[in-house]
Amino acid sequence: MTELLVPAYRDSDQLRVNKFYALLSMYPNLDWIAPTLEIADTAALLRARHGLRTPDALQAATAAFSAVTGLISNDPIFERLNRFER
Repeated sequence: MTELLVPAYRDSDQLRVNKFYALLSMYPNLDWIAPTLEIADTAALLRARHGLRTPDALQAATAAFSAVTGLISNDPIFERLNRFER
């Protein structure tokens, strides 16, 4: 959500911000997962092992703890990971 909102906030486009909130707060099968100490620890490990930036490491670690089967991203950095595991 953070990455989606940055351009809208830069453009002072509150309508686009509101559209993202409306879409992502009601999107089926989408769960918002708060980071935990365990997720942060796994993110640090992924960052150290794979050279991920902190936001990317947090996304990958959250995916691992959520047992996702995939992660949709335009970021090629995730190609460094074979799968999301803790």
